[in-house]
Amino acid sequence: MQEKHSFEYAVIRIVPRVEREEFLNVGVMLFCKRPAFLQAMITLDEQRLRAFCAKIDIEEVKAYLHAIDNISKGGPHAGPIGKLDAASRFRWLTATRSTIVQTSRVHTGLCTDPQQTLIQLHAELVE
Repeated sequence: MQEKHSFEYAVIRIVPRVEREEFLNVGVMLFCKRPAFLQAMITLDEQRLRAFCAKIDIEEVKAYLHAIDNISKGGPHAGPIGKLDAASRFRWLTATRSTIVQTSRVHTGLCTDPQQTLIQLHAELVE
């Protein structure tokens, strides 16, 4: 039997008008301390986003989502936050914000394969 690992995840959302509290799920970010794993899986359906909010700046949204992906991967190309350890990057990415791109509350679970769990969560929560 494979060992189970605790993980944390958050859903990445587009919130065009914060005051209305309406959102569109576009991705999932999963952090697992052991094995060391932090990854975001993002799918932006531009047609769906346009139907949800016709006046949204899609290029701006793409830039924010690209930054989330880079920071989750870490490294110098991701700026100062990208140099932090995976747990610190996850906490920074999931901090509460009042911006057009937000994350859900952090949820927890157990898994044997973080990559497969990320794929499954993405399919259930985004697609």
